[in-house]
Formats: sequence, structure tokens, C-alpha cells
Amino acid sequence: MTADPAALTRLAREVLETEASAIAALTGRLDGGFTRACELMLGCRGRVVVTGMGKSGHVAGKIAATLASTGTPAFFVHPGEASHGDLGMITGEDLVLALSNSGETSELVTILPLIKRLGVKLIALTGKPGSSLAKTADVHLDVSVAREADPLGLAPTASTTAALAMGDALAMAVLSLRGFTHEDFARSHPGGSLGRRLLLTVEDVMHKAERIPSVPLGTSLSQALMEMTRKGLGMTAIVDRSGKVAGIFTDGDLRRTLDKQVDVHKAKIDEVMTRDCTTAAPGMLAGEALHILESRKFNGLLVVDEDKRLVGALNMHDLLRAGIV
Repeated sequence: MTADPAALTRLAREVLETEASAIAALTGRLDGGFTRACELMLGCRGRVVVTGMGKSGHVAGKIAATLASTGTPAFFVHPGEASHGDLGMITGEDLVLALSNSGETSELVTILPLIKRLGVKLIALTGKPGSSLAKTADVHLDVSVAREADPLGLAPTASTTAALAMGDALAMAVLSLRGFTHEDFARSHPGGSLGRRLLLTVEDVMHKAERIPSVPLGTSLSQALMEMTRKGLGMTAIVDRSGKVAGIFTDGDLRRTLDKQVDVHKAKIDEVMTRDCTTAAPGMLAGEALHILESRKFNGLLVVDEDKRLVGALNMHDLLRAGIV
């Protein structure tokens, strides 16, 4: 069979438009029920147990993952397994969020009496407000759709999209109520780039001890250049007798020095260094150091303690290796 590009594009457009319309229709149904659902989730002292069968189950798993990563402890329970022992995973302090387009999924209906016996609050997302699941729930959210997006009107498409969008709306509303921050998100995602930017500090990535390029005041420019070459950071710190930073000399300073035809063999580093240089603190977030480098168009930073003593150095390559950039 030869594919008709125009027909495929037309079908894809119809699918996307149908699903977009299904999501748009949800906005008009946001009422006190949505608010009540958010309050129940926020007040839950246990965990949010998300459940659903078939395609709704896949959506439920994603919603559980989204909740868990945004400050609401949650996990997915398969309703079929729940009636064969996994119901023991649910405690009286938990909250159940159940998904079923028909609201009559037998595996869910079977465990409803057991959930109610535990005194667990139940939020239901269904496409049938008059269904068994909807009537049993403490809060029902209507995620019905006018039609599915597939040409046969059978495969769960628009309905699962609508349920997923409503789950995201719940998760984001509760996230806002919790005052969930970038730092909280990073702690849940330490392996991601955002986690690295928000959790790693300058001290975690900087060069320390003998790896720090440094020369004392009074050093000849030629010796300072040799120190820069040995340490390979494109700069060197200039420190006084107490170890405090008196200035910095960088590759850029070298170019400007050569433009002035300064004799590198006779000049002292004190004559050509940049005084009052920008520095970082060891406890500064690496992401903040990156912002300084990018905004000031620097290639490196010296790191000093509270007494302005030199304790480290870093450049853009260090941040790249750490996955901050």
C-alpha cells in the first residue's frame, strides 16, 4: 500500500485538533469539585494511590510519577492485582485517585467497597458522571470527551489525553499550594541537568589546593605566565602574604598587555593584573557561577572564603564537565 502524504497529514491534523478540543472542554468544568480534590490531595497524610485499568492504567502510572516528582508522595496500584493482595498497600491515611472512562471498569468497581471500608477518600476521573465509580467517589471530575480521535471512534485517544491533562492540572495546582520550589524539584531529580544546576555548589566542581593557579605579589609576569600554562585554566590568582586575593591575570589580560608592548620578561604581575576582581564563594550554587561567567563574559572565576583568602578556581570547562551547562 502506497502512503498518501496529504491524507496522512490531514488525519494527523484531525487527531490533534480532536484531542486539543477535548482538553479545551475541560476548562469549563473546573469548579468546586476540582478545588475539593486539590484540598484532599494536599491534606493527605499518607500517599496518593493512583489506579486504572488498561490505557487508563498507563495514564494513571504517569500521573502518579508526576505527583511523586512534584512533592506529592504517590504510587500506582494495578486494580486487578489490588483484589489479589495489593490492596494491602493502601492504608487509612492514603487517598485513592481512580481513572476509568466508563466508570464501570469491573476491576475498579470490585475494590470500591474495600476502599470505602478503609475510610480512604476517593477522587474519580471518569467520562460518565452517572457511573458507579463517579457516584461512589468523594469527588468526581468529569473528563468526558465528545468523541475519540481515531477514525473508528473506538481506541482510547482523546479520552486518555483528557484524563492525563486533568491529572497534570491536579498535580500542578497541588504543587503551587505546597509552595514547591526549583530546589525541591531538583532534590527529586538529582540526575537531571536541573538537579545538577540547583544542587551542585562551586566547591563541588572547583580546582583545589595545588591545582589552583596562584602566584604571590611581586612575581614577574613571565613566571606568572608559566603558572598559567602549568595549571591550564587560562588565568592565575595573585595573592598577598596572608593568602588573600589581590588580583587576577587572565588570557584576556595577556592580550591587552601585549597590545601595550609590555616586556613580559621585565614587568611584574602587579603592574598588569586586574584588581578588585569578581570572585565566587565555595557555597555558591554552580548554576549561579555559570550565570556570572555568561553575563560578564568571563572564562573563569577565583573562589575565596569569607576572609577573601584563595580556596579554589574554576572555569567554563569545569561546569561543562559537571553537566551544569
